[in-house]
Amino acid sequence: MHHIAVIGAGITGITTAYSLLDRGFAVTVFDRQRYAAMETSFANGGQLSASNAEVWNSWPTVFKGLKWLAKRDAPLSLNLRPSWHKYSWLAEFVANIPRYEANTVATTKLAIAARQRLFEIAGRETIDFDLERRGILHVYRNKAGYDHAAHVNGLLRQGGLDRRSVTPAEMKAIEPALHGTYHGGFFTESDSTGDIHRFTRGLAAACLRRGAKFVYDADVTAVEPSAAGDAAEGYAVRWSPAHMHGTAPGAPESMPVDGVVICAGLASRKLAQGLGDRVNIYPVKGYSITVDLQGESRRAAPWVSLLDDETKIVSSRLGQDRFRVAGTAEFNGENRDIRADRVKPLIDWTRQLFPAVDTSKVVPWAGLRPMLPDMLPRVGRGKRPGVFYNTGHGHLGWTLSAATAELVAEEVGHAGTGAVRHAA
Repeated sequence: MHHIAVIGAGITGITTAYSLLDRGFAVTVFDRQRYAAMETSFANGGQLSASNAEVWNSWPTVFKGLKWLAKRDAPLSLNLRPSWHKYSWLAEFVANIPRYEANTVATTKLAIAARQRLFEIAGRETIDFDLERRGILHVYRNKAGYDHAAHVNGLLRQGGLDRRSVTPAEMKAIEPALHGTYHGGFFTESDSTGDIHRFTRGLAAACLRRGAKFVYDADVTAVEPSAAGDAAEGYAVRWSPAHMHGTAPGAPESMPVDGVVICAGLASRKLAQGLGDRVNIYPVKGYSITVDLQGESRRAAPWVSLLDDETKIVSSRLGQDRFRVAGTAEFNGENRDIRADRVKPLIDWTRQLFPAVDTSKVVPWAGLRPMLPDMLPRVGRGKRPGVFYNTGHGHLGWTLSAATAELVAEEVGHAGTGAVRHAA
């Protein structure tokens, strides 16, 4: 194989394209948006967080979710409207609870590998993405939450992560801007934060300089074996050109390629079905706000990244003048609406923990995380020769993608040496 199509220009697609270029492949990237990183890679929480590698498949998470069903502003929201995909996905999620510990350890190892690779790429390509290497502080308001975190800490250590417990006084010393009363916390000095959108756009520009081609405004409808009907002879990527309101859609187009890596987020599921593969991705909506910091707010906002485990809210400082706060998990299908009742908890949290920060200028955003029931990304080959996947990273795409891109690029380069079902 020489010419590889990458479907999707989010963080996973662009890192995959870069890793393929490193191995001498000709690469064409397709995306339905006009630019890279315009969907889930646009405004996430910003954390490069191996310390957040705990998968969600546990009975405590399930019980909390049931308790939160009646609260519109709860960290988790589930639209109870019947949907076979949603409820079958949730059943698979529960079925993976026995693998909670093993999958958490595997995710931790992957996150640590990704961190080093991402720093290498950023340095090589001189990408400025508001990187802050000040660590991530997990805060706990009660003993029950802290005790659970201590158990998780053992799993993170098995994965190779050094995360230490800190007292309330030490928490204040780590981040003096923090207000409130806490039982304790955990601090991971090796974790960091950065702007996923700026990084992905910068890396896309680097790929373009290195010879990659980009086909934007391209809604890929299918990946099909070559006209000869033999997958070994390559594929045709078929797409419909996007059109602006009031204009007629363009004629369908296609391009022959030798192989394909599907990094298409939610669209990966349908594309995989057309290729005979099952990639059971469900969209889990997350929200963020970006606070415009001016005057006193610049001094009042924290520089150390936080994760509040009780509210499931994270925060990151993006340069002098932006503060990103993100969280919530909403199971509501492919719905991109930005709901005021889901944004309000993020604003309230900012006011409570950082009361001197002016929240009069806030930009809300919502993105659909492509999540698999076992919380691990699908990385490796499909059933057909020349078909590969790097998708389904859920809430950890920013954290894991630099490593999974290397895994799938290696697999493309050594096609025929055995399938890789998951990153784990």
